[in-house]
Amino acid sequence: MKSAPQRNIPLNSTPILNRGTFAWRSRLVVAFITLAFIALAVRAFWIQGPGNAFYIKQGEMRYEHQIPLPAVRGRILDRDGRILAVSLPADDVWANPVEVPKDKPLTELPELAKLLGENPATLRTKLTDGRKFIYLKRLVTPTVGKEVLALKMPGVHETRAYKRFYPEGEIAAHVVGFTNVEDQGQEGVELGEQSLLKGTGGSHLVIEDRLGRIIQDLGDDVEPRDGKNVELSLDTRIQLATYLAVKDAVKRTGAKAGAAVVLDAKYGQVLALANYPSYNPNNREDLTGDQLRNRVLTDSFEPGSILKPVTMALALQLHRVTPTTTFDTGNGRLEFHGAVISDDSANHVITTTQIITKSSNIGMTKISTLLKPEEMWDMFTDMGLGQAPKLGFPGASAGRVRPYRSWRPIEQATMAYGYGISTSLFQLARAYSVFANHGVMVPFSIFKNTEPTPPAGVRIISAHTAQEILDMLETVVQPGGTAPTAQVPGYRVGGKTGTAYKLRGHTYDHSLYRASFVGIAPLSNPRLVIAVSIDQPRAAEHFGGQAAAPAFVQIASQALPMLNIRPDNAVKPTVMPGGASAVQAAAPSKAPPQSAPGRHG
Repeated sequence: MKSAPQRNIPLNSTPILNRGTFAWRSRLVVAFITLAFIALAVRAFWIQGPGNAFYIKQGEMRYEHQIPLPAVRGRILDRDGRILAVSLPADDVWANPVEVPKDKPLTELPELAKLLGENPATLRTKLTDGRKFIYLKRLVTPTVGKEVLALKMPGVHETRAYKRFYPEGEIAAHVVGFTNVEDQGQEGVELGEQSLLKGTGGSHLVIEDRLGRIIQDLGDDVEPRDGKNVELSLDTRIQLATYLAVKDAVKRTGAKAGAAVVLDAKYGQVLALANYPSYNPNNREDLTGDQLRNRVLTDSFEPGSILKPVTMALALQLHRVTPTTTFDTGNGRLEFHGAVISDDSANHVITTTQIITKSSNIGMTKISTLLKPEEMWDMFTDMGLGQAPKLGFPGASAGRVRPYRSWRPIEQATMAYGYGISTSLFQLARAYSVFANHGVMVPFSIFKNTEPTPPAGVRIISAHTAQEILDMLETVVQPGGTAPTAQVPGYRVGGKTGTAYKLRGHTYDHSLYRASFVGIAPLSNPRLVIAVSIDQPRAAEHFGGQAAAPAFVQIASQALPMLNIRPDNAVKPTVMPGGASAVQAAAPSKAPPQSAPGRHG
């Protein structure tokens, strides 16, 4: 039997193969494949070549870890090198919750909570947080840190840190300030000199596994650069005396608060600056805003009669008056441009010196009529009023001196005796330094002056005028003046009281006072300017000579011997009651003139 013949079927008879194709398609596919291989080759070259460092870095980031090495914050020292702020070793206790075993009970937890002073339930929540890092307690003592490590609790670690300590506590708190838990300055010099004090932290390189456990110490350290020390002009001994004097005055008078500053008028140095109430920067748990206020620099107020010597100096300098020029102040009451200006007694005819001695508002009003508003404005600004002090200290107030073009005659009169103008206590002390420094104002600083010579200053008034003012200020502390209580045993001193009503809303409250005193010592060779202000003393002792002057005596009698300033007066002080004058409001009448604000020294 013969097989059937085999048929040869041509290829183009298959339907699929018989379809025509375009040549450009095959070439396009080949081109795409070629470009892909080129891209892969370039990428491989980049990864192995120029881009290699990036991928190595990314890999290292997944197993290398830099442990921060904190820098030691610089110390704050007083003028003699006594420590005001220092960083002490401490430990930060932290945990890596990933390392904490989930299948075992935390038997060490109660002991850990006891060491850290924390609630066990709170710690348990932190240890099961799931993150790789969480603080359990910051700035514990090194002893506690060691005891925590001794527990050998999985996932719990400690790192060296530093805790700020302030040896003087509340005494110098408003000058030194404090830092937060991150060692960043928050107040005072700690804030103002943050960039100098903080230093630069370093790091220590280690290798960690995926759970964050250290498996190798690479020892590649970047050493920290410690902060620099800051030396202040403060004298800790005088600072203590000043703080205690202010505290005593506030307690004695039942006042709301008090402040004082001691200036070296010759060298432009702040020797002491104290406020009460104060706070302990080592323990700030119950700190209030009232305690934080640096009243010497940040509080501005109407100074009252303390400003009279500044106006008087201008009149003397311009030769409008002499120390013996007389003025008739009448029976203690003067109607002036629709207002009543009054003294507490009928002084009748008195000299310009007696205007300061008895703190006569009427006398100063009459002197103001001899001066142009522009002249007074220039004097106030030359004395530094209305300008923020450049102490390198945060928050210093500029006060306020209104433009002279808007002054009415009654406003010019009240400004002549310290109303309608606001200043800080520091600004007042700085103004009086002109009298103490023979008419020259030197720049003041809270930082130590390492130069043996006084800084260059600006002459404000002549030396002769400054001496005339000093002679007037000396009469204030003598019998018949407003502050016989301000005499300092063994030293000739001078000063001026101020008792100003406080504003409540837009009117003066005649039951609220600010009692102040600014004094200069010793008058034979002036060196110190001491300004004291007591806010809202009780009515029985609300005059500057009663509330503030005794604090001046307490400070000066200690500060002068501390600075080796020899006594220049053998006369013992005579304490006399009263001596303060007052401004009484005019009784209403059919067409009552308004009572000008004012209170004598």
